[in-house]
Amino acid sequence: MNWDRVSGNWRIMRGKVRERWGKLTDDDLDVIDGQYEQLVGRIEHRYGMRRDEIENDVAEWYEMVHHHV
Repeated sequence: MNWDRVSGNWRIMRGKVRERWGKLTDDDLDVIDGQYEQLVGRIEHRYGMRRDEIENDVAEWYEMVHHHV
């Protein structure tokens, strides 16, 4: 996974992240600012998921988004 593609296009990716993880607030997205660790941490906080579940979910989302872009 090349996370630089997400962080470099964060303004565009924000909407796609929000579509997938709707509990994330605009403030969360501002803090995340394209950073993988921040995204995982905020999802963990909002959804109460285990870190390994989140990392798998983020990886699946990343693959889906980048195959459709």
